[in-house]
Amino acid sequence: MACFIVPAAEAIVVTVAEKALEKKNSSAQVKLPAGEEKTEQVSKTGFVSKLKWLRNLLWGGCILLTFEHLWHGEIVPWFPFLTAAGDPVAKSEMLHEMATVGVTMAIVVTVAWIIMVAVSTAVEKKNAASKRAREK
Repeated sequence: MACFIVPAAEAIVVTVAEKALEKKNSSAQVKLPAGEEKTEQVSKTGFVSKLKWLRNLLWGGCILLTFEHLWHGEIVPWFPFLTAAGDPVAKSEMLHEMATVGVTMAIVVTVAWIIMVAVSTAVEKKNAASKRAREK
């Protein structure tokens, strides 16, 4: 019914956080010896690029679920847009589904992302250690 709304809300929050972190990390003011200021590009942190993974997972899932709900006639192009929102009994079921299925989906996607980040970080550390060992 409306389970995709919870991951969509998380996707919005993640997108806003990602854009804020990108903006924060995009440039830094550096004082030059002559007293002039120059804007220097700072490389993006690994976290910001990994946050994009979460954003893509969430938005991709939301798009697919929205299409599926549209296909089954649960979303309509007129207000209130969700067919369940018009009936008080169905609205109760919809809110219950959002609270159970929607939250579970958001948690599962986030946990999968955390595992991806942990594996990626471990591989990066292993590669850095083997590179240092080869240089010695």
